[in-house]
Amino acid sequence: MALGFLVALEITARHYGLPGPITNQAREVIFAPKSGPLLYGGMALMMVVLTWRQRLVAAGAAIGIDIAFFLVRWAVDAKMMFGNGALWVMLGCAVIAVTRRTGRERALLLKGVGLGLLLVTGRKTGDTWLLITAKTRPMVLDQYVATADHALGDPSWLVGRMVRATGPIGTHILDYVYIQLAVAAVVVALYQLRNVAAERRFPRHHLVRTFLVIGLLGPAIYMIFPVVGPIFAYGVADGGPWAMADLWPNTPPVGVPHLMPFNEITPRNCMPSLHTAWATAIFIHSRKAPRILQFFGAFWLLATLGATLGFGYHYGTDIIAGVVFTLTIEAGLRSLDRGWDRPGIQLVAYGTTVFAALLVSYRYLPMEMAEHPWLFGPLLILALASVIYGYIRTTNLWEPKATPARQPERQPELV
Repeated sequence: MALGFLVALEITARHYGLPGPITNQAREVIFAPKSGPLLYGGMALMMVVLTWRQRLVAAGAAIGIDIAFFLVRWAVDAKMMFGNGALWVMLGCAVIAVTRRTGRERALLLKGVGLGLLLVTGRKTGDTWLLITAKTRPMVLDQYVATADHALGDPSWLVGRMVRATGPIGTHILDYVYIQLAVAAVVVALYQLRNVAAERRFPRHHLVRTFLVIGLLGPAIYMIFPVVGPIFAYGVADGGPWAMADLWPNTPPVGVPHLMPFNEITPRNCMPSLHTAWATAIFIHSRKAPRILQFFGAFWLLATLGATLGFGYHYGTDIIAGVVFTLTIEAGLRSLDRGWDRPGIQLVAYGTTVFAALLVSYRYLPMEMAEHPWLFGPLLILALASVIYGYIRTTNLWEPKATPARQPERQPELV
């Protein structure tokens, strides 16, 4: 199924004159990768199925291959980037699994390789989706979303000014957090998968599954609700001649919203905010980790919110939709693993309904939301809070209850 989806996406990309995810991934066997840390993160996930000795051999081989590539690129003055070694090691482990392993050992190693490659391929798939949204959706809904955002007090404009006031230090920190989101996911996922090599099996549910489903479903919403973001729609420096005016982050836009044309380069990747969705997933999956990882997950979520709003990539309404989106997906995956019960079905149905209602209100009630912020602002926050409450309440019901140890019966005393 996954292979069929990749092939279909490759064909679609070729139709629009773009390289697809399979082509982009194949190029990185030889050419400079787009993200070296992501490739090493994928290799780290693969290595959860290996012994410590095998991990050291794999890491050494990856570093050695990267040094060789580095020297060749330096000699021919080519683009410098590491990561080819990690990809070669993952592909090599796949060959070893097929040729040198049998039975359960082969299946486990192939699952490890698949997990690492899925993380990398998921990134390539997302990049291709974004290019397709730009090619196929010439009109964007930014004016509707920006108008609806008045109900929340225009948070992107407010946080944008705050980030600028922090100077280069705050900007660099948030930029790093924003770019290295997948690496942060690997850190939490490695903790969840730490016992795979010893137990010879994967846990039923872990962060990587949620990440991949978010990345698969999110771009479909982009096709339905194309939005480029405030820094492009209202910033001349980034939006160029397609921007409405040079308004972000100093002057919130006013006026009656209407569809606006935009270029065929900028991705329509705002609604919902998948960076917020992924950071929310990291936060959720770090709650049962050691204290340091709990702080790590909370920091990454807060910093991601600051970056998405402060850099002008998203509106406040996107953030709310992104959190609801993640909680609904996470509830669905957990229900799928443990068996669908009434609380799980109700939570998924409710989250889906709230998410759909948010999109409909942003599209068809933006003026009413802007004119009555003291009504619609609290309603938006209440809708978000209700989904969060429902998720916490339902997942707490799913937690195994501790039962008190049975006390031994008191023997009668002999008189």
